[in-house]
Amino acid sequence: MTIYNKLVRDYIPEIIEEQGQYCQIRIMEEKSYKLELIQKLKEEWKEYLKANNDQAAVEELADMMEVVIALAKTHQVSEQTLLQMREQKLKTRGGFDNKIFLEEVSE
Repeated sequence: MTIYNKLVRDYIPEIIEEQGQYCQIRIMEEKSYKLELIQKLKEEWKEYLKANNDQAAVEELADMMEVVIALAKTHQVSEQTLLQMREQKLKTRGGFDNKIFLEEVSE
């Protein structure tokens, strides 16, 4: 028996059972769910940092995006609204394409 005690994607229990194994799960309350999403984001970030090639890095980024979308929903914001907010910030403040590194500001 392996103990995980962590948030997993929705189909993981089905995948485990399809492999002939049994798993014990519980549905979390909203408060603990949000805390576990934060932990999951940290976990995915650490995995991203350890990625040793572009494919692995991009897969971890996709995982982080899924967690970010789930976190937005805990704040009663849809994925569409989150993306709209991103677009608005992109229009008003820009993105990171120009690789600008701000060193200092003087008066």
